[in-house]
Amino acid sequence: ITKERTEVVFEGTHAWDPDAADAVWEEYEFKCKPGRIDATPCLISPYHYRLDWLMWFAAFQSYEHNPWIIHLAGKFLMNDAEVSTLISHNPFLGKDPPRFVRALHYRYWYTSLWDVDRRHWYKRSIKGIYLPPVDIRMLKPLFRRMQWRSLG
Repeated sequence: ITKERTEVVFEGTHAWDPDAADAVWEEYEFKCKPGRIDATPCLISPYHYRLDWLMWFAAFQSYEHNPWIIHLAGKFLMNDAEVSTLISHNPFLGKDPPRFVRALHYRYWYTSLWDVDRRHWYKRSIKGIYLPPVDIRMLKPLFRRMQWRSLG
């Protein structure tokens, strides 16, 4: 257990330019880890969702120390159906896959009973970019080098 709760949050966009001010980024939601600040915390003890748990540990190090994060980003870029079953919401499922995926690093803490907006369970502040925007073209060479299944 840590004193500070940090989380990696994946997002995707259909924008041609991921750095454009008008790029709309949509969050992928996991089954149990904190994400949206209005999502009710889950209680599943003693079980845990493996991917959610791994995401918590990923926040302690950079993505360079967690190559599976890049693999997951590639699967999100392909709208992979199997990976979509491991999360609670893929905002691109049933639509065109995202052009870019990124991951942001946030610090989370619970709201108090005295907070004005009681619809939110959490507050969060951005710590920085965890994984900069990537597209399939950028990841294909890495997938080949790592001998992961092709990105289509």
